Amino acid sequence: MKILITGGNSAKALKLLKAFPNHFVLLGDYGDVPSVLTEKYGFASFGTLNKESIAHIFLNFCITESIDCIIPLKEFELEPLAKSAVLFDEYNIQVLLPDAAVIADFIDQDNQAFANFAIFIDGTCIYSTAEIPGKPTHQPLNGIYGYNENSNELKLFTI
Repeated sequence: MKILITGGNSAKALKLLKAFPNHFVLLGDYGDVPSVLTEKYGFASFGTLNKESIAHIFLNFCITESIDCIIPLKEFELEPLAKSAVLFDEYNIQVLLPDAAVIADFIDQDNQAFANFAIFIDGTCIYSTAEIPGKPTHQPLNGIYGYNENSNELKLFTI
């Protein structure tokens, strides 16, 4: 599987590499990115940022690069991609986000620093850095969520 993680120039994006040891991960970002390509990961530029056509830019990029799954990390990407998930699905590209109808419940308005993160696909936790306290309230969860050990609140892992 070929996975695209946005915000590829950030430390948070690099942390996610260990969650996908058996997949190729493309770390994408706007503007200049490192020219690195290994067997397990690489970097790619989306060009100049244009917030008005995020979904179109990503769909074109994913088709061109044969991406199977996109994980958006930048907050301004979340809503447009969640709303376009059905279109991406028509091209067999999974957008790893909660449904557009509930995504606002998972956006971290307080910009908290989370000690841990977990990755959910169709309600199943496939990776976590620590045990998740409590049981998630929205099912099925999709996406990468930050959390702290003393709280059962999950918020999208964003930069």
